[in-house]
Amino acid sequence: MFWKQLFDYIFALILLIVLVGLIFCMILIATIDTKEFGLFKQNRVGQFGKSFKIYKIRTMKGVQHSTITTHSHRITRIGKFLRDYKLDELPQLFNILMGDMSFVGPRPDVEGYADRLKGQDRIILQVKPGITGLAQLKYRNEEQILSMVEHPIEYNDKVIWPDKVNINKEYVEKWTFQKDLYYILKTVLK
Repeated sequence: MFWKQLFDYIFALILLIVLVGLIFCMILIATIDTKEFGLFKQNRVGQFGKSFKIYKIRTMKGVQHSTITTHSHRITRIGKFLRDYKLDELPQLFNILMGDMSFVGPRPDVEGYADRLKGQDRIILQVKPGITGLAQLKYRNEEQILSMVEHPIEYNDKVIWPDKVNINKEYVEKWTFQKDLYYILKTVLK
């Protein structure tokens, strides 16, 4: 895991140096677009169940999103573009530098979901949450999937979330640095 942490820190630092201007421009544009401060922060559950603040570019007017309760009519046109290309997640480079996140790992859940992890599933909490991973790649269009079902919260709780738990558990149990590099490359190419 030493190489993973070293890679995360160095790669995040390089990307921040290159992208800091773009991130600040997106914060400014999001502030104008949503009429609220363009940097959004939300409590998430991280490694060992520790709570931390995740940073994103604000993409909605009014109450900001959680993956499950998003209503597309609240997402601005600019916000939709940022989400489609995952640009709203660039401020999470700061989360990586602060040691709260990694480039690859299970996505950090909103409070309440980590409490549902039982037995061997709790292994997910032993690693830092990530910006990307196999579960994120599989459910890249999660908002679209949830918008097509009659009961999105129930569908998430009974179908998507348990599948993500299994995918993330397997990631932790069979982790390799090469797989991390593969998931990063696959994320960038998508």
